[in-house]
Amino acid sequence: MGTLAKNNRSLLPTIPSLFDDSIMRDWFNWPMNSNSERGSVPAVNVRESSDAFELEVAVPGMTTQDFKVELDDNTLVISAQREDKHEEQNEKENYTRREFNYQSFVRTFSLPEKLVEGDKISANYHDGILHITVPKTEEAKVRPAKQIQIK
Repeated sequence: MGTLAKNNRSLLPTIPSLFDDSIMRDWFNWPMNSNSERGSVPAVNVRESSDAFELEVAVPGMTTQDFKVELDDNTLVISAQREDKHEEQNEKENYTRREFNYQSFVRTFSLPEKLVEGDKISANYHDGILHITVPKTEEAKVRPAKQIQIK
């Protein structure tokens, strides 16, 4: 089984990837295009071990309640939504100040059919990093080379 390669169709169109990040494809190859007015999409590291694919999503300042991780057919959908509101009032000096901040994102990854165990996907959030583990099926696990005895 080949290694997992980042899918950046504009630079390396011939390297296949087990995960197809449709957000990267659909949003003009973000972050290559650095238009800051569009908002931010968190960086995702994808690592393949012998037993699983491991994703790390950099999303500091959120809580576990802000996230939703879903498996829809063979598509892993990672999303988050957070709203912060702050209001100050001072009747003595006759002012009101209101501030709000809204953050949201959606990242999608196509999972390889019959190579991952979707019912065993796990996720946890620690120190600003959302960790997602996608276990491989037995057929997909890397096996050591078998030594053939010569007679």
